[in-house]
Amino acid sequence: MADPPTLLAHGIGSQHDLPISPFYAFAGAFAALFVSFLALGLLWSTSRFRGARSGLALPSALERIADAPALRTALRGLGLVVALAVFLSLLLGPDDPARNPAPGAVYVLLWIGLVPASLLLGPVWRLLNPLRTLYRLLPRALRRARAPLPARLGQWPAAAGLFGFTWLELAAPDPASTTTLLTVVALYTAAHLALAARFGERWFADGDAFEAYSTLLARLSPLGRRSDGRLVLRNPLHGLDATPERPGLVATVCVLLGSTAYDGYSDDPSWIDTLQTSPLGRTPTATLGLLTAVALVAALYCLCAAAVRLVCGPHPGPLTAFAHSLVPIALGYLIAHYFSLFVTEGPRTVIMALGTDNAPDPLPPLGPGGLAALQVLAVVAGHVLGVIAAHDRSVRLFPTARAVAGQLPLLALMITYTIGGIGLLLN
Repeated sequence: MADPPTLLAHGIGSQHDLPISPFYAFAGAFAALFVSFLALGLLWSTSRFRGARSGLALPSALERIADAPALRTALRGLGLVVALAVFLSLLLGPDDPARNPAPGAVYVLLWIGLVPASLLLGPVWRLLNPLRTLYRLLPRALRRARAPLPARLGQWPAAAGLFGFTWLELAAPDPASTTTLLTVVALYTAAHLALAARFGERWFADGDAFEAYSTLLARLSPLGRRSDGRLVLRNPLHGLDATPERPGLVATVCVLLGSTAYDGYSDDPSWIDTLQTSPLGRTPTATLGLLTAVALVAALYCLCAAAVRLVCGPHPGPLTAFAHSLVPIALGYLIAHYFSLFVTEGPRTVIMALGTDNAPDPLPPLGPGGLAALQVLAVVAGHVLGVIAAHDRSVRLFPTARAVAGQLPLLALMITYTIGGIGLLLN
């Protein structure tokens, strides 16, 4: 693996040229998707997911601990203390990601670390979010919402925020610079506190990119809240089915998919040569590449939604109805691209933050073959779960015969995404 400054100068990286046969990778992926599609068409004729109504209630004592004001206050305090430590590292620390833990804290512990944290514990950033804590510390006069939050806004602010963050790590001139990060953190904090002062604390749920990101991934957590408010243990696909169909949901997921795809392609020698020789310059060219990747993912999904509507008949919201099925695909891409980086650079960042000298070089947790298998399995499993989620939603919305036929465009979409995802991994 490259050294930390190289990784963080790019933002975050992934490993390519893995020792696995492309034929077996693609054949296995196609077989998994086709078998899943055929099995669902033959055996799954009625909807089985119950969304927020599902789940086995956990013991009341455990729920009381989870909801205890003292625990929630401690978590908010922890989030604020860590955020202040990162801010001070950016302000006072050296402008060198090999000696300053702040870039690693942002690009590795926060961005990638929210994935396993949200999968295991639910939407944890809602409690740790230092922006919420800072807002609650404002004078009461500044915490009175002055306007209702427009419903049509939905998750569009979060989608824009996620795109801005991925642009920072993948296209900005110097993403690991302390000056760059300090400026971005200050502007981001000021903007969100000002918007929260206008719309109230509910702004953070859809306006803060990281909170929306954590909440979306937490839909696949085995821990969740039932519609009656109880803390439950559930089938993650039931939680996924409870994803609200809101404006901006498609954009949010497409930004996650497209930016991860661009990150994988950005290490390709031909693209590196394009960046170095483009008359536009590196940053504008990288920005166009990132926009193109997100737009391509979104265009393919929109074409698929239009085909589903053509086959199955009119539906008021074909785009948002199946958007939840893209979440496990995005999760599979995130795991495939960033697992190795997180388990190597995450500990390095923590050791650096604790002031330990001579931090050990990161060691891959798996051999090349094991890592290749994990990455391909993550991508394929994400697509198979997406097929299952989309099929269950389809048989709920349409008659069985049309529902199965309507899955053909979604199957074609999953195959297309799979070819792209595995192709980027094998490079």
